[in-house]
Amino acid sequence: MRRRDFLPLAAATAMAWNPALGDVNALRVGFIHPGPRRENQSLLYAFRDALLVSGWTDGTNIAILDRWAEERIEWFPGIVRELIGSGVSVLVTAGTAATLAARRANATIPIVLVGVDDPVSVGLVDTLAQPGGNVTGLSLSSSEVIAKRLDLLRQLVPGLHRLAVIVRDDPGLDQKLQDIRSNAQRMGIETLMLQATTARAVELAFARLRSDRAKAIYVASGPLGPVKRTRIIALADDSRLPVIYSFRIFAIEGGLISFAADYGDLFRRAAGYVDKILRGSHPADLPVEPPRKFGLTINLNTARSLDLTIPPAILARADEVIDETTEIDRS
Repeated sequence: MRRRDFLPLAAATAMAWNPALGDVNALRVGFIHPGPRRENQSLLYAFRDALLVSGWTDGTNIAILDRWAEERIEWFPGIVRELIGSGVSVLVTAGTAATLAARRANATIPIVLVGVDDPVSVGLVDTLAQPGGNVTGLSLSSSEVIAKRLDLLRQLVPGLHRLAVIVRDDPGLDQKLQDIRSNAQRMGIETLMLQATTARAVELAFARLRSDRAKAIYVASGPLGPVKRTRIIALADDSRLPVIYSFRIFAIEGGLISFAADYGDLFRRAAGYVDKILRGSHPADLPVEPPRKFGLTINLNTARSLDLTIPPAILARADEVIDETTEIDRS
């Protein structure tokens, strides 16, 4: 084994040892998440609890082998190889990069994807209704979700007519941009697309806002990694413009507002796919489904720093309101 392969593999294995591996009768389920374990462990718990309801007990009749990439996407190939080598019956993959790594490594072991924007355009499935291969699961976005984010911005900025959209070069980006453009056009909003693939590109994107008369910002990619995320939030604050994000973590860390899929619900539903597959269903016959639950998070501290008043109608809809040191959960 090459040293560069061993380091991430060893780290992932050390973080995820499971005593159930000693039970040769336990079916093994691989669980791959791109982020750090400490910040995302609740998602593993949601997945595990939902499996328990279906009769699968971690450490008894299944063994969940959880692996965390710690924002290091280059770890995915090694993590996938290790899990496949351990004899997993199913792989659960969070996000596009992890899912693509799993699919490139094998075409037979079932894969349940969680939170992939457009599984069709990146080649993971043939169609959402009939995946056609060894991959199925839960997509992340939809045209309806984009329309809701744009409507929230329009309520924040009455008369909004020019919107900056900040994206990175994600797989499936073309479809996302097309959905944003078409929804914005129906609302009478002109869009300025700005790609932020590097730290320098992020700086240039925000510098361009000053000359392009954008009245609000839609950050369509994420969670981007902690360094770039922190920089985007700081630049957004400097721009003095309202910003909506596609991931809750942005609002938690100081962004103004996020409207995002409920990842806990996605992972609970992923357990349903795993249950069906372990009982004999084939991924090709299980349609890919969109999110059903969403969370609206508002950071009032940021709103005050922007001298922005959040409309009462938006506050009334919020699932979380972050105010000083208090986080109010209204779910």
